[in-house]
This record gives sequence, C-alpha cells and structure tokens, in this order.
Amino acid sequence: MILKNATIENSEIRKDIRVSDGIFSEIAENLIPAAGEEVVDLGGKLVIPPFIESHVHLDTCLTAGDPCWNMSGTLFEGIECWAKRKDRLSADDVKERVRRAVRLYAGNGVQFIRTHVDVTDPTLTAMKAMIELRDELKDVMDIQIVAFPQEGILSFPNGKNLMIEAMNMGADAVGAIPHFEFTREYSVESLNFAAELAAKTGKLMDVHCDETDDDQSRGLETLAARALEYGLFDKVTASHTCAMHSYNNAYVLRLMRLLKMSRINFVANPLVNTHLEGRADTYPKRRGVTRVKELLAEGINVSFGNDDLFDPWYPMGCGTMRDAAYLGLHVTQMMGYEDILNSYKLVTVNAARTLHLGESYGIKEGNPASFVVMDADNWYEAIANNSAVLCSYRKGRKLAETVPAEKKLLF
Repeated sequence: MILKNATIENSEIRKDIRVSDGIFSEIAENLIPAAGEEVVDLGGKLVIPPFIESHVHLDTCLTAGDPCWNMSGTLFEGIECWAKRKDRLSADDVKERVRRAVRLYAGNGVQFIRTHVDVTDPTLTAMKAMIELRDELKDVMDIQIVAFPQEGILSFPNGKNLMIEAMNMGADAVGAIPHFEFTREYSVESLNFAAELAAKTGKLMDVHCDETDDDQSRGLETLAARALEYGLFDKVTASHTCAMHSYNNAYVLRLMRLLKMSRINFVANPLVNTHLEGRADTYPKRRGVTRVKELLAEGINVSFGNDDLFDPWYPMGCGTMRDAAYLGLHVTQMMGYEDILNSYKLVTVNAARTLHLGESYGIKEGNPASFVVMDADNWYEAIANNSAVLCSYRKGRKLAETVPAEKKLLF
C-alpha cells in the first residue's frame, strides 16, 4: 500500500508512505506504485504517530454514579466513592468495562495506554483481570499496567505485601501515592520502598505525586532524589504534581536542578486536575495543573493524560487525547502558534518516552506501520477545529475509520 501526499508531523513537504508487511518500508517523495499496489491519496492530510494515553485508571472507568456520585468534586470524596464500588468488583465486571473503554480509545486513534490499577484490594481482583486483558487486547492496544496503591502503601493494611504480589503477578510499573499517606514519615518511607522495589525488579515506576493544593506536599523532591540515587532516571514518572502549581518560586528554582539531574518524566492531567483542584479555595481559585511550560523549557519530558473516564473522579470523558491537549494548552497558557502546532507531541512522542516505547515508535522506515490520519492539514488546524481521526492503522492493519459529518448552512 502507498499513501500519497501525506503531511507527516506538520512537515511542509508532502511525502509518500509505502507500507509492506506491516512495516514502513519506504518514505519519500513521489514513490512509484508497483503493479497492483493499493494507492490512497491523502491530499495533504496530517499523518502522526498513534496517540498514547499516558495516564488513566481503566479499572475504575465507566462507574460514575455507581453506587454514588462524587458531589463535592474532590479527590478525597472520589476515593470514598470508589472504596464503596470496590466491594462489588469481579473479573467479569472489570473486563466488560475495560473492553468498552478500549474500543472508545481505539476509535480515537489511541494505540497505547498506561493504566493505573488499584492494588489496595486484598483479592487483587482488578489486577488479575487487567493482566489477562493486556494479553487479550494486545493486537489492538498495548496496555502497560502500574500497580497503584489508591489508599496508600504504609497507610493500608498489608500494603507493602500487596504491592510486591502485584509486581510478581506481572505489573509493568511500581506505583505510590505519597500525599495520601497518613504522615510525612509514611510518605517518605513509601517512596523509599517503591523505588527500591522498582530497582530490584527492573520495572518502571509511576507515582501519583503531590496531587493536592497543599504547597507543603513535597513528595516530588524525594521521588526525584531516589530516581537519581538508584539510577532509575527516566524509568520514573511523576504524575500530577499539582502542588508544584502552588510552590513558591524560590523553592522551584532549587527543585529544578534536582529534576533535571534525575531525568524523570512528568504526566499532567489537565481535565481532571482543573476539576478536582482548588476545591478548598474561595477566590482566587487555583488551576492546579503542574508547571508544564516551565518544565518543558528546562528540557524535562512532559506528556498529557486523561486520568479518568466517567468514574468517581471525573464524570465525563470519551477516550480522546485531543481534549487533554486542548484544555492543557489553555490552562498552562501555552497558546503561541508553535506551542499549539507542536502540542501533538504531548500525547504522542513525549508520551512514548514516558512509556519507554523505544525507537520502534514513530513514523520512520523500518518501524511498525502504526499511525493515524487526521482530517486536517496540520496539527494546529486539527486541534483548533476538533478534526476527526479519519483512520487509525496498527502495524499496517486498519483499526478504525471515520467519515466526517457533512455540515450544511441553510441561509
């Protein structure tokens, strides 16, 4: 198959893409089709690597209002709501909801998901189900699993052993939630334990870090220090880091040095954190999203995630990464032309670095032919106009396609 006249990642020069046996076999201008080879003229439409969901909770997806709604809109009431729903978890329940969520994501051009799965459950029901789904769905979606201690490692009975068991079962990354631990001492000890476990098992590490408006929540400095000391570096991700929004600038100036030395990744979740944070404020209200623009300016890797999909923490969501990028640009005031044009990287190539996908991700000769085609000439137009994902290909196989609606003005 040859895709003619593709605008690859905003390039001003259109190129042709040849796909053979599921691989990008040739990318150049004016390729000559072989006899009988399928030819698709894209007419300048945008081609980018597949979207990546770098932070979501698939085990909780599609449960909003069951058994109760989060009426305060706070992180902590969301945790209380989920604790009630968790009592009725079963493998079939988890699998049915996750399959629906994955179909939503696939329809929106997402082909990679990092999901956090709650392991503060003595039965580890959701973890067992998710590991089975990871294999079941591998032809349509790469799923990376973080063992996530929703109610804490030190603050939940047998929390350490549950984390170890989840990693032994096959989780891809160690998680932690230092800001939810009972004490500062527990917070530090939980991070020490998680970092040591990641180093021992050779697994990745992704921490829900300082997801609070409390400017005294300083888990990030401990996490970065451990990443540096254990040599984990970019195998570590700090998710949320909302408290950084409220840190004083003198502290951030010092912190930035450590963050650059540690080389850790960051994931911001603009949709959920603008919803959950600032709830204790009257006015002015904080936005609660970490310092994305400043981190990027320092050469630190940042990606965007949805975090939640119609669950106790977020009562909306449809599995599109465009929404996270669109709102993220607004709340971080990254609205310059180049910021907008290149923001696709926040949900593609930057996220690939976070997930440690390596050199096999991306549109280049020899790589798996996985990509999406947008109904736009560049990403600025695509995100500004909420353009459709015309089609999504995974290793040369078409997974999804969209026929854009025709709009008629009757005046």
